[in-house]
Amino acid sequence: MPGSLNPTAMARLLGPWNTGAAPAYRELADVVRLLVMDGRIPLDVALPSERALAVTLGVSRTTVTAAYASLREQGFLSGGQGSRGRTGIPHRTVPVSGPGLAIPDGVLDLAYASLPATGEVVHRAFADALIDLPALLPGFGYDAVGLPPLREAIADRYTAAGIPTTAAQILVTSGAQHALNIILKTLAGRQQKVLVEHPSYPNALDAIRASGSRTVPVPMPPAAEPTSGGSAEPASGGWDIDAMVAAMRHQRPAMAYLVPDFHNPTGRIMSNLQRRRLVRDAAGTGTVLVVDETLRELNLDDVSTSPLAAFSPAVVTIGSLSKSHWAGLRTGWIRAEEDLISRFVQTRTTMDLGGPIVEQLAAARLLRAFTEPLDARLAELRRNREALLGLLAEHLPDWHVERPRGGLTAWCRLPTPSSTALTVVAPDFGVRLAAGPRFGVGGAFEHFMRVPYTLAPAQLETAVLALRDAQARIDASPQLRRTLKAPQEAAAIA
Repeated sequence: MPGSLNPTAMARLLGPWNTGAAPAYRELADVVRLLVMDGRIPLDVALPSERALAVTLGVSRTTVTAAYASLREQGFLSGGQGSRGRTGIPHRTVPVSGPGLAIPDGVLDLAYASLPATGEVVHRAFADALIDLPALLPGFGYDAVGLPPLREAIADRYTAAGIPTTAAQILVTSGAQHALNIILKTLAGRQQKVLVEHPSYPNALDAIRASGSRTVPVPMPPAAEPTSGGSAEPASGGWDIDAMVAAMRHQRPAMAYLVPDFHNPTGRIMSNLQRRRLVRDAAGTGTVLVVDETLRELNLDDVSTSPLAAFSPAVVTIGSLSKSHWAGLRTGWIRAEEDLISRFVQTRTTMDLGGPIVEQLAAARLLRAFTEPLDARLAELRRNREALLGLLAEHLPDWHVERPRGGLTAWCRLPTPSSTALTVVAPDFGVRLAAGPRFGVGGAFEHFMRVPYTLAPAQLETAVLALRDAQARIDASPQLRRTLKAPQEAAAIA
């Protein structure tokens, strides 16, 4: 049966919570939230009454009442005023980086990285798609493989990039996440292993867990200490290829999920030398290399690399228009050898019978004129990136920022293991974040925070100033930083 927490035990857990860094009720609510999120106050436990806790803590009942009211409003406490509320986790915070969540007015969302549509270009593609639609209306509208014009357009782009591809090697999906779910269900499944970079894309980690597969994380080399301006380059190359291949040989994962092109969250890009070594040394291990190229076109530094599939026909590639054009298109794809595509199609039909037709027609139009909106988008992202790096160096000089070569995000090392605490406190300052552990396994990356540069420079300035103020509150409240036990902290800074 659910239990209750007596005032003395709760006071012990709270520790020195009242530091004067903020109103007392807010400090009390912040620490309780963190204790609930960290599991030190279990879920569905009744907290002490307002009166009893106020007496034990030596504060006014008004302070406890206001703190409990704040926790109820945020979903961490059930029940009305006067009743003994029970602890809980609000649905809207899980996953904290997930899109589609209601964001209060005035709060800047840095929890997930995405861009608005490329305006007129996307609008025109949909208008043209409606012109093409009547020719398809006599059909049933189900197509588990994808419309031929779209598959041909995707195949032509790979061929132009030096990877001869036919439409038979393409399966159209409802976005990159849908593609990954199809691949996981086909190649991995329950109790099989999936190798990932560590850190990695959180929605991919969620998909791997949901599939019943076991994650094999391989750490990426740390960034070097910053030499100037607070930003740093990765030390010893962006990936530890030897460690990845060793894990494939000894752990025998069914597949490896990799983001070599402007890796999420670090923004790194794998060199051609490392790509060639990875494909060569992974051959014969039985591990299928699955590559997510969703961010490949967001090449801010004009780095020249070949797609990983150029080094082996056995590589499975995931692509999408979500980052280059618009996530609302919900159009992605899988490129693989024909026999694998047949297997993926069989899996797909157990999940759905095909994607929406109009979106596929629009996507085909966009792929035929792929570069039209890209120059302006890249120029905007370059301005945003430089603005963010400059603002972080000026206002948060103790944050060590790895300079991204492309993509949408910067990976920041914090001076203390306070990522979760910062995520809890930041909404009070008008910013929503995704904590570092969302990008790892086993509670790692409390020392890290991903910060997107998808907002305009003026908004980024507001966000960074808010981060500075939130960080100051945490620095003034040691209790807020007590988010992890020592073993987890060690994993976070490895």
